[in-house]
Amino acid sequence: MTFPTHRPRRLRRTERLRGLVRETRLSTSGLVYPMFACPGNNVRTEVSSMPGVFQQSPDQIVEECREVAGLGIPAVILFGLPEKKDETGSEAASPTAAVQRSIEAIRKAKLDLVVITDVCLCEYTSHGHCGVIKDGEVLNDPSIALLADAALSHVRAGADVVAPSDMMDGRVAAIRQKLDENKFSDVAILSYAAKYCSAFYGPFREAAQSTPQFGDRRSYQMDPANAREALREVELDLEEGADIIMVKPALPYLDIIARVRERFDVPVAAYNVSAEYSMVKAAARNGWIDEQRIVLEIMTSIQRAGASTVLTYHAKDVARWLGKC
Repeated sequence: MTFPTHRPRRLRRTERLRGLVRETRLSTSGLVYPMFACPGNNVRTEVSSMPGVFQQSPDQIVEECREVAGLGIPAVILFGLPEKKDETGSEAASPTAAVQRSIEAIRKAKLDLVVITDVCLCEYTSHGHCGVIKDGEVLNDPSIALLADAALSHVRAGADVVAPSDMMDGRVAAIRQKLDENKFSDVAILSYAAKYCSAFYGPFREAAQSTPQFGDRRSYQMDPANAREALREVELDLEEGADIIMVKPALPYLDIIARVRERFDVPVAAYNVSAEYSMVKAAARNGWIDEQRIVLEIMTSIQRAGASTVLTYHAKDVARWLGKC
């Protein structure tokens, strides 16, 4: 019997050969590290469901940002916790809120980081929803005006990129108009374009103290069963002026990342969200998995699907592991 001419195993014999022909190459250059800013000074409280992740005051945010920059991670994204909550999430746009103070502190420290800010109201509202409530319903248009004000306050503090995550219709256009009117036309918008109503956000809601006090977010976040709708959402956000679009969560929606990447010639980001992180950490602490191999495989899968940018709580560990390779 004649043996086949083609032997794919020839190029798998050694690590050097495998590396030479590897299609997806991990690096720190596409990583974004999420951080949670809270009021006060010298505050650093670990999130119980997310080992290694902390709620931190601006002075502590800066210290961790020094570490992040030193590891070669190019960007952070900041989420905020307010001193007080109200019906409209008014502290989201306050120039003295934790996110705005953290941005200013990072700038004062002259750290070489791209500073991205999450733009939403859920952490700031007393009801925990991402917009204004009337008669139990989330109102779209009044909400986007507040979101635009919050984005402007972040940019005035020094943010490089604003990232609306609320899933209100038209919020990208409202933010783009608000920034342009105030002479911030160079500031980019990273839109949570395809954000699904996912069970994978549970630990984040502890970290951001953003659990809805009634109902859920199904009326504005996407139905997990829908794929074609995601392409429509991305298209609309690009028409409104988004510069980067994001799919969230990452692992259950690798197919969506791939379809978006194939359809649109724009930068694509993906958010490796809290429960994806927490499940890995829990399994690793129980000795059930090899954490390093699992995490690097997850990061590879997200990039292989088409995301050039990955927001992940694993970013610091990934940077350390890649540095040893």
